[in-house]
Order: sequence, then structure tokens, then C-alpha cells
Amino acid sequence: MAVQAHATAKYIRTSAQKAGLVLDLIRGRDVNAALATLRFARKGVARDIEKVLRSAIANASQKEGFGGDVERLFIDACYANQGPSQKRIRPAPMGRAFRIVKRTAHLTVQVAERPVHISARELATPEPGGAPGGGGPKRPRGAKPKAKPPAARKKASTRSAKAGGAGGKKTASAKSGRAKKAKA
Repeated sequence: MAVQAHATAKYIRTSAQKAGLVLDLIRGRDVNAALATLRFARKGVARDIEKVLRSAIANASQKEGFGGDVERLFIDACYANQGPSQKRIRPAPMGRAFRIVKRTAHLTVQVAERPVHISARELATPEPGGAPGGGGPKRPRGAKPKAKPPAARKKASTRSAKAGGAGGKKTASAKSGRAKKAKA
């Protein structure tokens, strides 16, 4: 079972929406890449999120069953919940008053240890004279499949043009032709 740990910072003086923008940058990344991203993020809340992330890493390293390799940790979940808001009054012209809402947020970062997967291919003994399983050249992991040939793309574009062009919208020339008929 993979080790999981989390850390929460409460009552941080920012809105949950602003904190969520920075948390979206680091969600699912390795902790070292996330720390580098937070270091160079141009948002003020990034420093608070960095502190919470470092705390979550420390919590994970203290858990029983942790392998000791911080490199295998990644951000499993991170979110910002809205905290209590402070209401303040700002004087406005002509004796009126405007309300100022000073928002707070609760930041939570959860880290988990990536499980080590040993494939059957690695366990199998290599056959003499080649790789196990044989076969032709394999597509590298994460590579995209080949794109459609240009002829197939061309047919699709001509179909959309025959169907009415830009979503069936009237062009300027069609509108002006209708206006001329109405005047005549």
C-alpha cells in the first residue's frame, strides 16, 4: 500500500479562487517539480502553498511504511476551501458606505508515494539473441499514433463547407441581397 499524507493551512488571507489557480499548476506533479513551479510562480499565495507542500512531504516521511525516497512522492490532491470572510465598511461619497469582504481560504495538499510497478517483461529471462517477446519496433511509451492522411482531412473539411460553411451563419452578401429585394 502506498503511503499518503496531507497538510492543511487554515485562515490564509486570500480567496479560494486565487489559491485554486496556483494549485491547478501543481496538481498531479512530482513534489520536486511542484516545488520548482511554486518557487517561480508570480502569485503571492504560492509561498503559502509551498509551506503546506513541504509540511505534507515531512508528514509523509514520518509515516510508517515510507520507503525513504522523496523522489517517488507526487501530489495526489490539492484544493482550497473557502474560510470565513471578514466584513468591513469603507466610506463612500454622499454619506454612503460600501462593504468590503476580506476572504480567507483553507489550503490542503495531499501527497502519495508512487507504487513501484514491476512488469512481467522485466521478470522474464531474456531470450538469446533478442528481446523477450520478439516482434517489430515498439512505439515509445507516451508517443502519439500517426495522424490521418491528408486526403481524409481534406474530405472532412469539404463536407463542413457544403453543410453551410461557418455553422450556417448568413454572410454579409446574403444579408445585403435580402435587403435589396425588400426595397425593390
